[in-house]
Amino acid sequence: MATAKNRLQALDALRGIAALGVVLFHYLPYYNELYGHAFNSPNVLEFGRYGVHLFFMLSGFVIFMTLERTENAAWFGLARAFRLLPALWVSIVITFLSVHALGPDDRTVPFTTALMNFTLLHSYLDHAHVDGAYWSLVIEMTFYVWMALLFYTLKNWQQLRIVLFSWIMLSYFAVINLENLSPTAAFIANELLFTSYAPLFISGIVLYRWYKSGSLTTSEVFFLALSMSHALIAYPAPFNVFVLGCYALFVMAISGYLNFIVNPATLWLGSLSYSLYLVHQNIGYGIIDHSYAIGLSGLSGVIIALCVSLILATVIHYYIEKPALKWFRQRRQKVAPVPAMN
Repeated sequence: MATAKNRLQALDALRGIAALGVVLFHYLPYYNELYGHAFNSPNVLEFGRYGVHLFFMLSGFVIFMTLERTENAAWFGLARAFRLLPALWVSIVITFLSVHALGPDDRTVPFTTALMNFTLLHSYLDHAHVDGAYWSLVIEMTFYVWMALLFYTLKNWQQLRIVLFSWIMLSYFAVINLENLSPTAAFIANELLFTSYAPLFISGIVLYRWYKSGSLTTSEVFFLALSMSHALIAYPAPFNVFVLGCYALFVMAISGYLNFIVNPATLWLGSLSYSLYLVHQNIGYGIIDHSYAIGLSGLSGVIIALCVSLILATVIHYYIEKPALKWFRQRRQKVAPVPAMN
């Protein structure tokens, strides 16, 4: 029988594979859409556009686990800050300098905008992303704020489930009626409640509850099915089916049926996934542009961009991410976690 550690390793491996899928999507079909490649890439890589959706599911799973193990909102906020911000800040600096040196020119941002990216509030203040991939980090940060507020205010799963269920129903309504919403309602739905993506996070929370207890009540099974089914109306075909497939892989992983994907390569990719996500897109575009400019083939440029991104991600992970987390955990270790929400 697969141990809990095996099943969590399967999720780490799945995260690594998804991260690679996102990178290949950006470097091949999406680069071709934006700037034009001199060759065609496999159509299947288009599905990498939706690899981020798997990250959102994983975030719901991991964040609820973290909340249950954290004493209060202040410690939770610090834990998330030390997990995300050191690597992000270094990546912002590297990406800002790289884009100004290599391009693409349409991806440059002013220095003041780069500074605003350090706060992850830049989208709400009408500032551009230093890297296009950062759109999802703003959503992640907003989700953390909502979950900390709800978890530490309610402290009861039954009450929290009602709020999350309401969020799911609002997500259905907003997606179906988006064109009819007023500008204020659309801002609330899209920016503050991110109704196109909230059910992905909430599904991850319910899957964590299942993983932890080994079972769900009948109402929770319905709740999970409702949150998963949101993908069918939120995303166009065939990508909506792909997102449902991501759910299936997630369930297989926490049930012990995906342990065959766990190996040193996928676990390594999983460990680098956050840093790789932070540095790959605009830096990669600049490298691919420069490769074309000096007469290299487009495929050579993609390979160089991938290698550079992996090297940068490795350096950031081992010399920024891990030391920051280690420093924080050493100072946090004497604080006992609160009991899990009932």
